Amino acid sequence: MIAGLELGGTKCVAILAGGPQRIAEWAVVPTTAPDETLGALEAILDGWQFDAIGIASFGPLDLQRGSATYGHMAATPKAGWGGASLLPRFAARYGVPAAIQTDVEGAALAEGRWGAAQGLSDHVYITIGTGVGIGAIVAGRPVGGVMHGEAGHMRVGRRQDDDFAGVCPFHGDCLEGLVSGPAIGARAGRSGAGVPDDDPIWQDVIDALAAGLHNLVLTLAPARISIGGGVFAGRPALFPRLRNATARSLAGYGTVDAWLASVDDRIGPPGLGDKAGPLGAIAVGLDALGA
Repeated sequence: MIAGLELGGTKCVAILAGGPQRIAEWAVVPTTAPDETLGALEAILDGWQFDAIGIASFGPLDLQRGSATYGHMAATPKAGWGGASLLPRFAARYGVPAAIQTDVEGAALAEGRWGAAQGLSDHVYITIGTGVGIGAIVAGRPVGGVMHGEAGHMRVGRRQDDDFAGVCPFHGDCLEGLVSGPAIGARAGRSGAGVPDDDPIWQDVIDALAAGLHNLVLTLAPARISIGGGVFAGRPALFPRLRNATARSLAGYGTVDAWLASVDDRIGPPGLGDKAGPLGAIAVGLDALGA
């Protein structure tokens, strides 16, 4: 059994499980100050028996092994969390194998083990909510170099008549600045959750997101792109429009027509639904065991 911790900007989930069919415990705590939040999670884990710990966290994170701050939060817009010790804190307290990944890479690993990307060695998981996170799996492993990927902040091509400035405090009209929940709310002038599927602003969102998928398809050639998070949850009517917009953007280049021949299977919601994130922490913990 794995003690999984999915750390989010507004809430954290502690889960005790061995997989989607073996969930023994589940608890949620609000994300406040680091010591208060992590202490509340420790109080939960103290009552559990487990073989490893998996942490799937918002970031940015220091994931460079050998770094003095490996497993810590890096510079983050989440007030008070910069430099917070995550992996070292829990590993030292419980003395079991422990591992850490970004929340989106964790969800991607879970989708590969149990979800819509099961059996695929190359796939992508995207979460679109308060922000945009993109986790890429290539040859069965999360993609990372001298830092973990932040493809949610990539620049994308835009329609000439879309002059929305974007909401990202760092990049303005990067992908997150154009399609996140706050971006949709700013475009609509009201809560994004209340924007109906037939509102014209969705075309701007879909076109920008399709431009992002265009980049991912041509750089990583993933067999599957799973899109979760609060923005697309409960909006199945948006997926056909997104698939069509992605096909238009790719414009028949190279061998993309063969990829698009099964586009209904290539671009869609996560197979694990809203459990992809918490089960991502379990997948990270199983990796710590080599299981």
